[in-house]
This record gives sequence, structure tokens and C-alpha cells, in this order.
Amino acid sequence: MSRGTAIELVYLLAIIGFILALKGLSSPRRARLGNLVGATGMALAIGATFFQPGLRHIGLIVGGMAVGVAIGVPAARLVRMTAMPQMVAIFNGVGGGAAALVSITAFLALDASLTPTYKILEILFGVVVGGLSFAGSAVAFAKLQELMTGRPVTYPAQQAVNALVGALILGLVLATLVNPTTVLVWVLLAAALVLGVIIVLPIGGADVPVLISLLNSFTGLAVAASGFTLDSNLLIVAGTLVGASGMLLTRMMSVAMGRSVPNILFSAFGAVVTAGGQVTEGRTVRASTPEDVAVLLAYARKVVIVPGYGLAVAQAQHTVRELADLLAARGVDVFYAIHPVAGRMPGHMNVLLAEANVPYEKLKEMDEANPEMDTADVALVVGANDTVNPAALNSPDSPIYGMPIVRADQAANVVFLKRSMRPGFAGIDNELLYGDKTVMLFGDAKDTLTKLVSAVEDL
Repeated sequence: MSRGTAIELVYLLAIIGFILALKGLSSPRRARLGNLVGATGMALAIGATFFQPGLRHIGLIVGGMAVGVAIGVPAARLVRMTAMPQMVAIFNGVGGGAAALVSITAFLALDASLTPTYKILEILFGVVVGGLSFAGSAVAFAKLQELMTGRPVTYPAQQAVNALVGALILGLVLATLVNPTTVLVWVLLAAALVLGVIIVLPIGGADVPVLISLLNSFTGLAVAASGFTLDSNLLIVAGTLVGASGMLLTRMMSVAMGRSVPNILFSAFGAVVTAGGQVTEGRTVRASTPEDVAVLLAYARKVVIVPGYGLAVAQAQHTVRELADLLAARGVDVFYAIHPVAGRMPGHMNVLLAEANVPYEKLKEMDEANPEMDTADVALVVGANDTVNPAALNSPDSPIYGMPIVRADQAANVVFLKRSMRPGFAGIDNELLYGDKTVMLFGDAKDTLTKLVSAVEDL
């Protein structure tokens, strides 16, 4: 067996590992194993690449890898669960930027007069999509990290400007195909970076995670284009897997929000979006105490816990599991109702609760949980707001109208754990907070849950 054949066989094993990893990641129970399989496949692919004939600049390659490990490992280990979406955004952006640079390097190495037009087009596709993904992901990171406003940023003639930059990119691609010069490629990259920025600026709030998923798909396509440029089946398959899975995730998120992908991407163009149904002044809510709520929970037959971003902010996942275990020991049926976009991205709550060793069978997706909500004695809403807001069902003028929600309003009693009456990510009021069967426990979720645990233990 030749060296080239052996390397391709190792690449094939890596590709199989990537596919099995995606299969594992489709279930919380198998997600850890899926990650390990994917990482093993990537290690095989990287190792095999070092045996490629004619490989040069090995010292630079190893040095670059060392820098990446020095940055990536601490970032992944130390990132807070609340910051997971922005970490995904910045890692994805780096991937897009790398794909663009690979395409440019390939262009610099070729003899344009002897290169087929379709090969040059592959390179230019990688430059445009990779550059757009890099710049867009950087802005998305800045929005989520609150380095800039998270609200839509709009300006006059925004649609016209976007169309103009898009037309410029198309013109540059055609000009480069006719006259392949390095200057045109660098200008094309600059235009792609500008387009990535101006596409993301008018997207804000809860739409940003959807955008991150779409940009992740774009990065996959850029990597696949690099694979065609370098004649690498590994990059073609890996990029296609990322592109397809990112597109499917984007579609799933938009369905969970009750909106189309074009509406999410373009609804803010040309105007500043303001959410309807702002917080109503002068209305009152019923506040309660941990001791009273503890009695309500301890003597219930069924309690549904609805987690949200506030649970992640307070790092209260271990405490909420402790409360659930106490209630279960008293014979209470307890499970968690997970909205597909609870938190800041799909699976955010699943990962958070899995970290606290909550049994997988206690995590029920929204469609599975909703049929049981009308039999629940208590819906304990911890840090969620928009995902249980009845305005999504009842108020056609609401910006979240049409979004499927966890039907906490159907439970016999609703208990909200919130720091204040501030609205959720969508910036709108929640009628459920003022309902006759709703009580509020104000304060940090972890502190409040700790008090609830103590009160239940004292009963």
C-alpha cells in the first residue's frame, strides 16, 4: 500500500468519525461520546496530513497549532455557560477567516493563465463566503458580548447600500475571472468583509443566535470550497457536513421562533425595530415568599420546571436539581420543559442541566411537555420569559406572535423566579406575570432556589 493510499484511508476513517459524531450529538445521552468521536477523527486527519509528500514549513505549522491550542483550550474550559453562543460565534468566525486565507493562498500559488475558470471560481467563492462569515461572526460576537449595542443598527438607504455592495462583489468576481490579478482578489476580500458587517448590524436581540447558526453554515461552505481548491476530499466532506447541519439548525431555530429565515435576516432593514407591548406602568403583581412557595411545591402532585437564560446567568443549575431531587423524594412528579431556543441557542438548557447531572429522561422538549402542562399543579419558571409569554398566541401585534411557547399558563399555579420586572430578550411585557394564578419570587435565581431548598427541607 502506497503512502498516498494509506493517508486517504485515514482520511476516510476521519470522515466516518465526523458523521458518527453528528449522530451522537443528536442526543444529550450520546453527546459526550459524539464529541470524543469527532475529536478523534480530527486528530487522525491532522496526524495523517503531516505525512503528506512534499509538506513544507512544518515548524510554522506546529507553531501555529501551538498558538491555537494555547488560546482555544483555556477559552473552551473557562467560558461561562452564558457566554457559549459568543464563543461559538468567534470560533466559527476564525474558521471562516481561515478558509478565506486558504483560498487566497491557493490563488497566489496558481498560474492563472493555465488554470481552468471553474477552479478560479471555487477560490473566489471561498474568499467571499469565508470573509463574509468572518466579519459577520465578529459583529455577532460583539453584540452578544455587549461590546456594542445588541439592538438592530440601521441607517438611511440600508437596503440600497447592501445591494450596492453585493453588486460590487459580483462585479469583482466577474472581473477576476476575466483578468485574474492579486489586487482584485484582495479588493474582493475587503468587499466581502464589509458585506458581512452590514448584513449583521441590523439584526439584534434573540435573532443573533439564528444568525450565528447561518454563518456557521456559510463557514462550512467556505471550507468545502477550499476542499475543491486543494483537491481534498476530507475538507469537501467536512465542510459539507458543517454547511448542511448549520442550515438545518437555522431552519429548526426559525421554526421554533415561529418566523421564516428571511424575516429574521431582513425584518430590521431600513428602520429601527421597536417591540410592541412594552412594560405596562401601574400594574401590580403578587409577590410571595420562599416559605409559602415551598409549601405549594412540596404538596403538589406534579411540578414542571421551565428553565431560561436567567438560570444560566445565576449558575443555579445545581441548586434547581437539588430542589427537584427533594421534591421527588416527597413523591412529587418533577420534570423540566425545555423550549428549543431557551437561553441563547438550541441545547443551551440541555447542556446546562446535564452539567448538574439532571437525568436525561427528566428533560422534555416543548412538544412533549405541553400536553402535560394542564395536569401540572405548579409551573416553576426559572429565568425564562419570552418562551412562556402568551402574547405569542394572543397578540397579533406582538413581535413574538406566532412563536411556539411552553404553555406554563395552563398549569394550576405559576411561580416566576425573576430579578425584576424587566422584560425578556425580546423587550416586551409578559401578561402571565399579572395573572391571578401567578406569584413572583424576586431575587437572584440561585439565592432564591437555595431558600426554597431550605424551606422544603424544614417541612
